[in-house]
Amino acid sequence: MPQPTLYGAAYSVYVRAARLALVEKGVAYDLVEIDIYGGAVPDWYAKLHPFGRIPAFAHVGFRLYEAAAIMRYVDEAFPGPALMPPPGPDGDPRGRARVAQIQGLIDAYLYRPLIWDIYVERCDAPEEGRASDEAKIAAAAPRVATCFAAIEELMVPPDSESAGSYLLGAQLTLADLHLAPMISLGLRAPEGAALLGRHPKLARWWDVMRARPSLAATATRPEMP
Repeated sequence: MPQPTLYGAAYSVYVRAARLALVEKGVAYDLVEIDIYGGAVPDWYAKLHPFGRIPAFAHVGFRLYEAAAIMRYVDEAFPGPALMPPPGPDGDPRGRARVAQIQGLIDAYLYRPLIWDIYVERCDAPEEGRASDEAKIAAAAPRVATCFAAIEELMVPPDSESAGSYLLGAQLTLADLHLAPMISLGLRAPEGAALLGRHPKLARWWDVMRARPSLAATATRPEMP
């Protein structure tokens, strides 16, 4: 079967989430670099993503955009370890719903304050020659703390029968792969590192995730401890 193509910049947390799913499934793929912030976006890209964002995805004539949709397709279309709890009434519908909930929480509530308001302002702004917006960073910190607390509350308790190293227990899922790039980038700001340090369950989860070969395979720079 022809290998899929992923379009987007390697530094993007959402492109990396899709890449993590591909690597965890053992799927060879082509990455076509599309930099929507620092480079010229080719006219043909509008056919793949009408909103001009990243990532986009193509596989034997089938096109997708939005990281969560791409990750779900990769999990179901290719052989390899399952990245979702099993479907159906005899499977784990609650676990599948929890994965979707965590992915939605990340997109709706965590991404902007952690990445744009903390990481970009603390790390990218000085490199761009401008002062960090301290008010924006300060306002974002409690929103990130709320997200971290909410995710910890959704994690499988350590005394549960399904307890394990990942968000939902022993099984690595798309929820883990969706969150990992956000944490990886957010930790580069001291505020992000401090916030994670106040949430020990998530900090232990990150210790497990950052050691996975898929994180090394998709990293653009070494992971933060």
